[in-house]
Amino acid sequence: MVDIAHQAAINPASAKAAEAARALVPLGAIEAGQWRALAQRAVEPNGYYLPAWELAVSATARGRTDASVLPAFDGSSTRLIGLMPVISLWRAWKIPLPALVSAHPYGTLCSPLIDRDAPIEAASRLLQQAREAGAHALVLNDVALDGAAMASLYQVLNRDGLKPRVLSSYIRASLDATQEGETLLRDALGTKKLKELRRLRHRLEEHGPVVFEVARRPDEIGPALETFLQLEASGWKGKRGTALIQHAGDATFIRRAVPALAETAQCEIVTLRAGTIPVAAGILLRHQDRAFFFKLGIDERFARYSPGVQLTLDLTRHLCADPAIASADSTASADHPMINPIWRGRLAIGDVLIPLRRNDPLVALIHAALVGLNAAHEAARRVVRRLRK
Repeated sequence: MVDIAHQAAINPASAKAAEAARALVPLGAIEAGQWRALAQRAVEPNGYYLPAWELAVSATARGRTDASVLPAFDGSSTRLIGLMPVISLWRAWKIPLPALVSAHPYGTLCSPLIDRDAPIEAASRLLQQAREAGAHALVLNDVALDGAAMASLYQVLNRDGLKPRVLSSYIRASLDATQEGETLLRDALGTKKLKELRRLRHRLEEHGPVVFEVARRPDEIGPALETFLQLEASGWKGKRGTALIQHAGDATFIRRAVPALAETAQCEIVTLRAGTIPVAAGILLRHQDRAFFFKLGIDERFARYSPGVQLTLDLTRHLCADPAIASADSTASADHPMINPIWRGRLAIGDVLIPLRRNDPLVALIHAALVGLNAAHEAARRVVRRLRK
């Protein structure tokens, strides 16, 4: 390896490029064992940044391939203590300014992995890696604003006199799985609503015994995944062309990620059947003591029986009965009409602009560009809503 100091003396520009190359590396360059060990020690769970998931996303998923990563190592340079998958601002939104953006892992959570044994050192080194990569700012999308990972970053930023800006935020549903399941559902929905759902379940039983199944083992999870993929494609996502199985890269990603996570007991597929007919299915990731509800698919021929709600009720009981799970993130949109009334916990999720240098005029330009982009997107959404009406 060429010595950086010697290289700088000969060609400062090439030395800077070499430092940037070391600061920002391909996802595949991170040793898998180090990544898994960091995930076990992470100060905040994020099932979508588990190596088996994110590597599968970056390899084949539509529009999400070839992400890079900012790695943080401890003082000995042997122990991975932080990891943040990123892409350039240009690749994210065609903005030609020097910033890095969270690489979206197909789930709506991009909180970085930060070592709970060295959270401040890890956060500090991640920010320094971004600087060495040539970035003037970081744009962290879909992070838990009140989570432990952001708390570590905020502490370092405050220490260094840097002020992050929340670009946008929303509240989404979460589950406190430490409660007793039936009590939680009664408190959330009330006895009248639960009685109505039981009536619908009895109606569903006219098509055969209603059974809730959980596939965990690698030999179980492959067939369960195919059932889910068919259900998802049979509904409105299939009509819109957004079902996973409709795109070769997405189908390859999910068929690679789910069995790999099942090998480490970090993925389950839950299915609700009426007799032999699957009427609803969902994919669930598990990281530390938290579950992540990735996607739900239903057979819309049974929509009158609320199969998605019925599955979610059984899933809620399942998670509340599992001593290893303390909470679940719906990873759903704000005000989701199905899950918000059932899971009454709330998580604040947002996009955050992090400056990497004090009094940097480029950060103001980056902020202005992002504000303009958000305004344009919102205007387009309003037009689409009017056209649909």
